[in-house]
Amino acid sequence: MSSALANLFEKIDRRLPGIRLYGIAPPKRANDPEALARIAARQAERVRDLPIDGLVVYDLQDESERTSAPRPFPFLPTVDPEVYADVHLREVRVPKVVYRAVHGQSRAHVTEWLDRLAASSSPRASVLVGAPAKWSAGRGFGLSEAYALVRERAPKLYLGGITIAERHGRSQREHERILEKEDQGCRFFVSQAVYDVTASKSLLSDLALACESAGRAPPPIVVTLSPCGSVRTLELMQWLGIAFPRWLENDLRHAGDILEKSMRLCTTILAELVEYAAEKRLPLGVNVESVSIRQAEIDASVELVALTQKLLDRAS
Repeated sequence: MSSALANLFEKIDRRLPGIRLYGIAPPKRANDPEALARIAARQAERVRDLPIDGLVVYDLQDESERTSAPRPFPFLPTVDPEVYADVHLREVRVPKVVYRAVHGQSRAHVTEWLDRLAASSSPRASVLVGAPAKWSAGRGFGLSEAYALVRERAPKLYLGGITIAERHGRSQREHERILEKEDQGCRFFVSQAVYDVTASKSLLSDLALACESAGRAPPPIVVTLSPCGSVRTLELMQWLGIAFPRWLENDLRHAGDILEKSMRLCTTILAELVEYAAEKRLPLGVNVESVSIRQAEIDASVELVALTQKLLDRAS
């Protein structure tokens, strides 16, 4: 087992702060084999020397059920994230954290996938994704059923869950959802991209209090940061449900250099959350995501990894 592999899973097992992830989206399925190989080679080269514990590979979904607003960019199906991680990025030696959308899948399909993971000789990590909208959650296979299948078919899987701080602002129970998901087998949690630091601090506060009251150790929470390099990217983020306080949205829309402004905001947000989580004894990590095809935003994500490393190192 490589040191990077041991490091990620040790941090999860011991509930340590400082998990460092880098998130990417698989290429579009319409790419021919040669184009797919070129894209994978570029991404592998980019990731190879990053100071990270693991590589997140997203399972992108249409999500048009979630809102009636038109999508700023058209949705195009992507390569299966597990295939992309295991086959096209097999030379990338850090462990992969593969997202898997289970909503609408059959029990047989999810069972087959879990059996493949259970047969692996190396530790595996996956974050399961449920329905894009609450009203559609009751249709077909759901998260609770998927979690039960993981316990039955692949109990050694390092199962992760998604947490959304903005949802906490509406329901005041996102911290309860985290603990419920942990009871169902989730060992760590990755947030939606964060631009509203107040919502995130409210969630962390309630989670810390709930864990203290119950006498249980809090699970690792991995905060996602996502550079925003254009107004169109900002609008897509908002369409996906990422919350931007009005003042912050105004600052980005009217910035002379929106990408540079976004980078400063991301580092400021993380610095505040790292300090707050340390006060609350919550194990906080970071996931820098790069899902844009614009080179400037890709380069910014690599730079942001280095900046976040310094913040996490100072806190540890």
